[in-house]
Amino acid sequence: MTWWEVLIQQSINGLTRGAVFALIALGYTMVYGIIELINFAHGDVFMLGLFISLAWFSLLGVTGTLTGWQLLTILPLVFVLTMLTTATLNVAIDRVAYRPLRRSTRLAPLITAIGVSFMLENVALLWKGPAPIAYPDVFPSFDILREWFGMDSAIFVTSKDLLVVAATLPLMLALHYFVTRTRWGKAMRATAQDRETAQAMGIDVERTILVTFFVGGAL
Repeated sequence: MTWWEVLIQQSINGLTRGAVFALIALGYTMVYGIIELINFAHGDVFMLGLFISLAWFSLLGVTGTLTGWQLLTILPLVFVLTMLTTATLNVAIDRVAYRPLRRSTRLAPLITAIGVSFMLENVALLWKGPAPIAYPDVFPSFDILREWFGMDSAIFVTSKDLLVVAATLPLMLALHYFVTRTRWGKAMRATAQDRETAQAMGIDVERTILVTFFVGGAL
C-alpha cells in the first residue's frame, strides 16, 4: 500500500471505530452532565449489551449469517430489543444504586459506581465465562469497493463498516433533535445547568434523570 492508501484506510478505520466510541461517550456525558456522576458502570452496560444481543439472536433462532429479508427484519428487531434491554438495565442501576445516594457526598456514589462496575463484570463472567468469545458473523461481510463498484484497490471498506456508520449517524441526529427540540431534552438541559432552579420552575428532576439514564443506556 502507498502512503495515501494507508492514510485513507486508517481514516476509514478511525471513522468507524470512532463512531462507536462517540455513542458511548454521549451516553456517559449525558449522565455526568445531569448528576455529575462519573459512571464507571457505563462501559460495562455497553459490554453486557453485546451479550444481550447474542441472547436475542439465539432466542430468535439465528444460527448463521442473516440473508435476504432477515437483514430487514431480524437485524433491526435485535437492534431495538438490545437498546431497550440495556436502557432498562441502566435505569434499574440508577434506581437501585445511585438514587438513594443522590443527596450524599460525591464520594459515596463514586464508590458505588465502581462497585456496580465490578458486579456487572462478574455477572458477565458467570454468564459467559472467562474465555474469549468471538461475535458470530450474523451480518454478511464483504468489501464494498470490490463487490459494488468493481474496484481492485488496497483500501478496504467492509459492509460492517457501512453498517456501523449507518446505525450511528441516525442515532446521533435523533439524539441532537431529542436534546434540542423536545420537552424532555429541554428539561435535561435545564437540569444540567441548575438542578434547584429547574425544580423550582416545575421540572420533575427525578423523572428527567430517569429519562437520561434510559437514553444513555440505549446508546
